[in-house]
Amino acid sequence: MEEGDRDRKDHHRLNACRFLHSRKNIVTTSSISPASVPGDSIAWVRISSCYLPLATPISDAKVLTGRQKPMTEIAMLFAEIRTKDGNEGLGFSYSKRAGGPGQFAHAQEIAPALIGEDPSDIAKIWTKLCWAGASVGRSGMAVQAIGAFDVALYDLKARRAGLSLAKLLGAHRDSVRCYNTSGGFLHTPLDQLLVNAQASRERGIGGIKLKVGQPDGALDMRRVEAVRKHLGDAAPLMVDANQQWDRPTAQRMCRALERFDLVWIEEPLDAYDFEGHAALAAAFDTPIATGEMLTSAAEHQELIRNRSCDYLMPDGPRVGGITPFLKIAALAENAGLMLGPHFAMELHVHLGAAYATEPWVEHFDWLEPLFNERLEIRDGRMLVPTRPGLGLSLSEQARAWTRVHAEFGKQP
Repeated sequence: MEEGDRDRKDHHRLNACRFLHSRKNIVTTSSISPASVPGDSIAWVRISSCYLPLATPISDAKVLTGRQKPMTEIAMLFAEIRTKDGNEGLGFSYSKRAGGPGQFAHAQEIAPALIGEDPSDIAKIWTKLCWAGASVGRSGMAVQAIGAFDVALYDLKARRAGLSLAKLLGAHRDSVRCYNTSGGFLHTPLDQLLVNAQASRERGIGGIKLKVGQPDGALDMRRVEAVRKHLGDAAPLMVDANQQWDRPTAQRMCRALERFDLVWIEEPLDAYDFEGHAALAAAFDTPIATGEMLTSAAEHQELIRNRSCDYLMPDGPRVGGITPFLKIAALAENAGLMLGPHFAMELHVHLGAAYATEPWVEHFDWLEPLFNERLEIRDGRMLVPTRPGLGLSLSEQARAWTRVHAEFGKQP
């Protein structure tokens, strides 16, 4: 080897050693143990049980078949979380007709487990709360109580980042298609049904959903036909049987409803009849929608595995919050399903915006008195709020309707 070549190789070796040494110093300087960095932690939690009265008792097919009484109020479970650094989050769950006191009682039992936790560790906290109440299961009322805390933690995280919840999750769109349900219940006379449908469309709401499932199917057909004629063939129209048909009736009704070019037929069968729903989805052109009554990610996984629907309808608070909802959404996207989250538009407008394919979000104005803010509707779409987090704050009316509350920890 020539002496010049040897000098150049020695020079390169020296530079390489210097580079590695400098990288080592950088890594060593920045590799501070997480335990040595003081982080934020949950210092205070408040839960409250609020009962929202409905102006008119609500009846769907479950009432007409004698299985339930008309609905007169909604029990809301609110969770407010504050950290030692002053970050705040608001979350909620709910129950209709029954379960409100049980949700609050379970939330009261598990809430102390939140104190001292890092609010960023949302999945870890969800699991901790689930195990804290493991003896009552991992679905139903138990996870619905967790849902209020989970939503509050996501709200806190998005607020801290200065982002809307949709942007924090990764939004695909700034608005979502919306449809109205509250004007189409079975207690509503046909003449008023037409007035309600027209008013919703004039307000800017895109689709109209009608309740069906009466013991006399001819009455259902008459109402659907009247609304279709009133709104025209191009208007998005859905129907919801609220699980009140048996398999032969569902076959006949789905076949008869095909001519109305519906967006979907919702819950034609019992929520847990996965095979029956799958048979209807395979047999008819009109899409089948279901899922709102399921209360865990595992139940939704079974529904998806059976190809039981075309539109999946998870309910964030019912399944335990945003953490399990995102798992369900990932399964649905992988299966190529469309999404139509149930109720709670104040939450689902964000979750719908983060779904890969265009969803439908259900418009109910029932919860509006509980919050100081309002969602904006325009040209058939619901605009995603740009305010940080959910973009919501509790109203004085919500405080006035609160029947019981409990606090844990100390306010910072």
